[in-house]
Amino acid sequence: MGKTQAMTKQRPARILIVDDEENVVDLITINLQRDGYQVVSAFTGEEALDLIKTERPDLIILDLMLPGIEGLEVCRQVRSIPQYAGIPILILSAKVTEVDRVLGLEMGANDYITKPFSVRELVSRVRVWLRKNHEPKQEVVSQEQVFSHKDLRINFERYEVTMGGKKILLSPKEMKLLFFFARNPGKVYSRDQLIDQIWGETFVIPRSVDVHISHLRRLIEKDPRKPAYIVTIPGVGYKFDDSES
Repeated sequence: MGKTQAMTKQRPARILIVDDEENVVDLITINLQRDGYQVVSAFTGEEALDLIKTERPDLIILDLMLPGIEGLEVCRQVRSIPQYAGIPILILSAKVTEVDRVLGLEMGANDYITKPFSVRELVSRVRVWLRKNHEPKQEVVSQEQVFSHKDLRINFERYEVTMGGKKILLSPKEMKLLFFFARNPGKVYSRDQLIDQIWGETFVIPRSVDVHISHLRRLIEKDPRKPAYIVTIPGVGYKFDDSES
């Protein structure tokens, strides 16, 4: 971790853009460089996977419709490699349906932006995710602002989650979902109740709840197939298990 932080101080954040449309890559590159970021680009999935290993980007902007290895597979492979799993991934795609968004999140993306897109909004989201990923930890906080259970630690004030001292990067909805469970341990909630609490008036399908919980489990559970924190209550919904067993 010390090596990564030192590298961040010595150079601007490095962004990898993965898109087969050269005009899109050029447009994003110009605006990111204007903001002071280093930019590298790839036009295929294979090239992207090679650059991730050699360039060690701080954030990836990823199109889904790529020649060769498609974007979702790139996302899945990045998330399966521990040393790269924490890199924020922003999907930028012409696929606009809710199913596409849900699938992108399920594969491990942190955010999903549809084409045509606002460059200003994209750069703003890049800024937000980099800040979340690299902001320094606060050493001293009041007990009321922190939830700890086993290896999981949630700092509500700083909007930060760690597992065994390692920072976990969550999307805003995943963070909100985890915060809600942690503030209501032991209580069982149906998918509809969770939709009301987390999404409010926004229309989402119940499957979206399952997708977000599945992704949460991959990030905070030692064995996502046998969850110790967010457990399924068959036929009812989910609960946060705060027992010590």
